[in-house]
Amino acid sequence: MDSQEKRVYASKAEVLDHLKELAHNEETEIDKAEIAHLKTAFYYLLNQEREAAEKAYLDAGGDPAKYVALPDEDEETFKSEMNIIKERRQQAFLKQEEEKQANLKRKQEIIERIKALTTTPEEAGQAYQEVKALQDEWKEIKAVPAENASELWNNYKLALEFFYDLLKMNFEAREYDFKKNLEAKTALCVAAEKLGTEEDVVSAFHQLQELHNQFREIGPVARELREEVWTRFKQASSVVNKRHAAHFEAIRQQEEENLAKKTELCEKVEAITTDELKTSAEWEAKSKEIIDIQAEWKTIGFAPKAMNVKIFERFRTACDQFFTAKNEFFTGMKERFQENIAKKEALVKAAQELQDSTEWKKTADKLIELQKEWKTVGMVPRKIGDQLWADFLAACNKFFEARNAATAGERNEQQENLKNKQGIIEQLKQLLENGAEDLQQQVQKLTEQYNAIGHVPFKEKDKLFREYHDTLDELYKKLNKTRAARRLNAFKDNLKEVAKRGEGAIENERQRMQRRYNEMKEELNTYETNLSYLTASSKKGNSLIDEMNKKVEKLRDELNLMKEKIKTMA
Repeated sequence: MDSQEKRVYASKAEVLDHLKELAHNEETEIDKAEIAHLKTAFYYLLNQEREAAEKAYLDAGGDPAKYVALPDEDEETFKSEMNIIKERRQQAFLKQEEEKQANLKRKQEIIERIKALTTTPEEAGQAYQEVKALQDEWKEIKAVPAENASELWNNYKLALEFFYDLLKMNFEAREYDFKKNLEAKTALCVAAEKLGTEEDVVSAFHQLQELHNQFREIGPVARELREEVWTRFKQASSVVNKRHAAHFEAIRQQEEENLAKKTELCEKVEAITTDELKTSAEWEAKSKEIIDIQAEWKTIGFAPKAMNVKIFERFRTACDQFFTAKNEFFTGMKERFQENIAKKEALVKAAQELQDSTEWKKTADKLIELQKEWKTVGMVPRKIGDQLWADFLAACNKFFEARNAATAGERNEQQENLKNKQGIIEQLKQLLENGAEDLQQQVQKLTEQYNAIGHVPFKEKDKLFREYHDTLDELYKKLNKTRAARRLNAFKDNLKEVAKRGEGAIENERQRMQRRYNEMKEELNTYETNLSYLTASSKKGNSLIDEMNKKVEKLRDELNLMKEKIKTMA
């Protein structure tokens, strides 16, 4: 242990702790200098304590001749631990001595073998390769007892010199070895330099390690060339090592970028709030969004090893939570679908039971009630819903067609009614084109007249219905714009009265209207969803869609007005 690195101990306990650690840790190599330092430190601290105790005794008036130092338990512990260390050192020493004796024996055997191979020049020539192998083995053998080392080396050297002298090849063989070693090491330099342009830098690095092993195994070259050859090989190695380091630094940077990208995708999925998804269309839209994110995830490479599994678990958890919630939503929807299917099947059965009735008025009223009830039933899967609607419509049409056939005598009256209704439609169109000061009253009067007119021919009914309602729709749009403006102005005037109710009255009114706005918006979403499940497969189907479209338009107008009202209170 270097004197500059010697540890300073504040107490005997610290010394003992470190001593115990050395004594009982079999893997720790015991350093003689460190043990000596521990011993010096311990007895220095012990002597300080004893001197302090003696001084205290004397200061208290004690007789110096009678003072006796008390035994120290820590000293006994210290000696015990030191004995353990001595035993360990002794065992290590004995083991080393055994190894040295074994090495000595083997090296002596090598010397004797070399001597045995040098009886004649001819035999020596044939034994050259074996002698080279024995030399390599000699190099691999470690220490021998010190008292034998010098004599052993001299005997080995004499045996080799005698071998080369006998062959008269000492100089020639060495020069030959140097030449062959130079050729081999030069070839390794060339190979290492080629690795500097190898496309696969990882493979190049591993190949370089093998070249280094080979370089170490090759013997020496001529002294004047050793530095040159090694410098060339080292420079080629440096190029490969730098490319290898740069390669993994680039990978590390890329992995950090990949982690940032994957973290961003996790945040995107986690930001999706399932509580706001109310319809299947909204769920499917978000599902597509997540599937797109998952596809993007697959295009991103690995994150750093320490985070790769963690970031994947975070991403998978976020996706699983979404799709679990989606599954729960659609499970509930399936249950609602089954309830709605059962209701519509009951309505189909009721209509089919009435389709052959000849009680025209009574049955027609019942079928109309069934049709109204049909509109109140919620959504069902489209394929099943289309079939149920077709069955329901077929039953209704069968009855009404039979009724119309039985009331053929009424056709003349229906033709007259048709003519009158067409006349009213024309008047409505003129009002749409020209307007009137009392437009609303005129429209109300004409609609009352229209409604008072009886049935028209069945074949003309739908066409007339569409023309009449399309015209009314345009008129109502015209009326609604004016009415909406009036309602908004009236609302603004009314705000003054609201403000008189006290502090916070306007804010309370705004919050109330905001809640109503949200309710109307949800109602609009429900109508739009229902429309997406309807199929205009018949004239009746078209009528139902038209009616729902009108409700949707009306709701949109109300929403726009409500939005304007809320803005005035912002």
